[in-house]
Amino acid sequence: MATVEVRRMMGADPQDVYELIADVTRMGEWSPESTGAEWLSGEPGAVGSTFRGDNRRPWVKWSTICTVTVADRGKRFAFTVKAAGRPVATWEFEIAPRDGGCEVTERTLDQRSLFYKVTSVVTTGLGRRSVRNRWTMERTLDALAHAVEH
Repeated sequence: MATVEVRRMMGADPQDVYELIADVTRMGEWSPESTGAEWLSGEPGAVGSTFRGDNRRPWVKWSTICTVTVADRGKRFAFTVKAAGRPVATWEFEIAPRDGGCEVTERTLDQRSLFYKVTSVVTTGLGRRSVRNRWTMERTLDALAHAVEH
């Protein structure tokens, strides 16, 4: 299982950054791949709540079902992702206070089976999902930092 991790300093209060991250309906504002989400069950942002995550690349759109697994306000937000009922990934955001703001770590753990990885090459056009994830995560954190600092 491949883990990808990206860190970014942000000149903002950790609680403010957390509130933006935990509002998954807004992720499309920062991510080059996510177009946002819709809460399906539970209290938005609470552990156990589910949402549909919508994504796109130039030639394909897809959705996943996600379940919030960690909601530690101001510190950590995480969720699992399933597609077609199968585990795809775990996504996590950690927020640590630092002088002048906070450091945000975004990490993902690829949980796809070998069969799913092979077939997703055809459906998504990506041979190495980890490379694409790193690229999108860097841009997401840059855009999030811009949003909270301005």
